[in-house]
Amino acid sequence: MKRASFLLPVATLAALLLVADSAKARDRGADGEFSKRTSRHFVLYQDVDIDRTSGFRGSRRFEQQTLEVLEAAYDQLAEKLGLRPERPITVVVYDPGVFDARFGGLFRFPAAGFYGDSIHLRGDTVVTDRLVAVLHHEFVHAALHDAAPTLVVPAWLNEGIAEWFEARALGKRQLAAEEKSWLRDRAEKGQLYSLAELSTPNLGHLEPAAARAAYLQSYAFVDFLVRRHGERRLREALADFLRTRKLERSMQRSYRDSLPDLEARFREDL
Repeated sequence: MKRASFLLPVATLAALLLVADSAKARDRGADGEFSKRTSRHFVLYQDVDIDRTSGFRGSRRFEQQTLEVLEAAYDQLAEKLGLRPERPITVVVYDPGVFDARFGGLFRFPAAGFYGDSIHLRGDTVVTDRLVAVLHHEFVHAALHDAAPTLVVPAWLNEGIAEWFEARALGKRQLAAEEKSWLRDRAEKGQLYSLAELSTPNLGHLEPAAARAAYLQSYAFVDFLVRRHGERRLREALADFLRTRKLERSMQRSYRDSLPDLEARFREDL
């Protein structure tokens, strides 16, 4: 993966249960409480301790801008992939120290945010490109979970779409030259993961270097599908999969090709 910290929806079932418990106890921030602000599709909780570093007006502006980014993400995801969560999505912004202390043990690599019943973010005081990327990435996980709460989405699809969507949010239309070169080198050395290996429920068990490779390859495969076949096919395949829960058949219907054949073409494309 191309960044210093990593994203994932949830590390393990135990982590998911822990996150659910923490979401019910949102009044236990660094100051003992969270501020709350709502928009049409989101409920935002921010650790009040962040007020001390940004000031009250700065904090309110940050909350408003964060919700604006999320609402824009909602519209973009609906347009691109037809995902429109019906329930309000909860977003919790933690003081960085609280986030690290509470959730640092869930992952084998540093995390800037993750989804587990709610979107959980390592706090900030201004809306940066980095935060925009994290918000778009985690919103994909939230939207997929809302569409099919009990469906286990393979990590390559879940993370690949999230990475692809966040890249589009930042105006990135394709893999960077260094990303292509890095993947090509791994392919030549026979070090690419198979889609089967990337079909675990999540990638949180991987060491940092392995996670970087897995996230980037997942993104690259989704990017390949969109470049070769367009966004409409991806949208169709995803909708069919969420409805039927049969990924192989959904890919065959939308792409007129099997998933193994698509994977083979992806490797050739590298």
